[in-house]
Amino acid sequence: MKKAFSYFQIIFCAIVLAFVYYIFIVKNNFAPAGLNGIATMIQYKTGFSISYMSLLINIPLSAFAYFFVKKDFAVKTLLFSVVYSVAFLLLQNSGLTFIQYNALGHDTIYPVILSGVVSGCVYGICFKSGASTGGTDVLSRYINKVRPDTNFFMVTFILNGVVAVSSVFVYSEGALNYKPMALCILYCFISNFVGNLMLKSTKTAYKFTVITTHKDEFVEEITQKLHHGCTEIDAIGTYTGAKRSVLICIINKHQLNDFQKIVSKYDNTFSYFEVVNETYGNFKNIKQHINKKA
Repeated sequence: MKKAFSYFQIIFCAIVLAFVYYIFIVKNNFAPAGLNGIATMIQYKTGFSISYMSLLINIPLSAFAYFFVKKDFAVKTLLFSVVYSVAFLLLQNSGLTFIQYNALGHDTIYPVILSGVVSGCVYGICFKSGASTGGTDVLSRYINKVRPDTNFFMVTFILNGVVAVSSVFVYSEGALNYKPMALCILYCFISNFVGNLMLKSTKTAYKFTVITTHKDEFVEEITQKLHHGCTEIDAIGTYTGAKRSVLICIINKHQLNDFQKIVSKYDNTFSYFEVVNETYGNFKNIKQHINKKA
C-alpha cells in the first residue's frame, strides 16, 4: 500500500509540474532549471516540444541511473518523466491558453515565484518518494553517490547555473538581455529552497542532553508533565570527578518552553539542545508504556 501511494504521489507531481510549465513558464520567456530548462529553450527557438525533448533526455538518464545509481530510483524517475511529458503534450494541444499566465514582459517575477514554489514542493515530494524529476537531478544524485559529502541541492544549483548563462543568448534579441538569466537563477533558488524545506519533515523535534545530579526528580517531572521518557547514561565529570547522570530526551517543538522551565528549576544541572530533522519509531507503544508507568 505504501509503495502504491508513493507511485501515486509521483504521478500526481508529474501532472502538477506539467501544469506549472504550461501555465507559468513557456509564455514568459525564461528557462526554469536543469535539462528541462534546456528543453524549454529548444522549444522557444525551434518549436520542438518540451515533451519530446524531455523524453529524449530522461530515458537515457533513467537507464544510466538504473545501472549506476539505484534501480528503484531510476524506475520512479522514468515514470515521472513519461507522465510529465504526456501531460504537457496534452496541455499543449488542448487549446486551454486562457489558463496561461502571460506577463507580457512585465512583472515576470510573479510567475517565476509561483512556479518556483510549486516546483520546489514537487521536487521535495519526489525526493521523499525515492524519485526525481529527471535531468540534472539524476546527475546530482550520481555525484552525491560518488561523493557523499557533497550537498545534493548545491550540486543541482551549480548545474542549473550553466542553464542560466545559456538563457542569456537564447532569449536575447539584438543586445544581450540578462533578465532571463536573473529569472532562471531566482527560479532555481526558490525551487531548491522550498525543496530543501520539504525534505525537512514536519516531524522536526528537539534533542536535549541534560547533565544533572537530580535524575529521579527530573525524570519524574518530565514523565508526568510532558509524557516523555529519557535515556540515562552514567558519567563522571573530569574537572571534579563527581558522578553525574546524562539524560537524553527528544521533545516536540511546542514543548520547548516547558522543558526549559523544568531544567531551570534544578541546581547542578546543565543542558543543551539540538534540532532533530525527523524522528522515527513506534511512538504509540512508547506512549502506552509511559502512560502505564505514570
